[in-house]
Amino acid sequence: MWRLIPIGLILLSPACSSRGPSIEPSLAPRAAEAIDPRVPIPDNVPAGALDAGLAERLGALVGTVRGGVPAFEAREAEARRLASAAGPMASESWIAAQQALSRLVEQYGVTTQAAADIDLLASGRLREQRWIEPADRLAIETAAAEVAAISQSQSATIGRITNQLER
Repeated sequence: MWRLIPIGLILLSPACSSRGPSIEPSLAPRAAEAIDPRVPIPDNVPAGALDAGLAERLGALVGTVRGGVPAFEAREAEARRLASAAGPMASESWIAAQQALSRLVEQYGVTTQAAADIDLLASGRLREQRWIEPADRLAIETAAAEVAAISQSQSATIGRITNQLER
């Protein structure tokens, strides 16, 4: 008989510990599950104010590139003229054209240096602040795009004159 009492207590213990019906988690959809993941999230980040120091530095860099365009065009005219009159490779006229092309590439360095400085400004902000304010980012992108357009044009010009001298 004493053996049956422990078995009976074990069978009755779960019934005594329960305080009403068991509440299980609901399997109904959660609010987050109702959001369609294909819907784009609106980009309404406030732009904020542009950093005055950054704007001044970007303006100076773009101004330097714009100011260098007339010098580039003057050197381009000279390089084109000499390349058109260049004789065979290693002749005096070809060497003169190569020297004019080198001066043109040197002037192109003004543009590439400004592009590198703009990239350095952006990377410096990321390194220091781990973030670029939206207004600052837009200013950097605008300056970089203008310098890149000038750079592409100048690079294409240098390429055409180089090809002309390689013939």
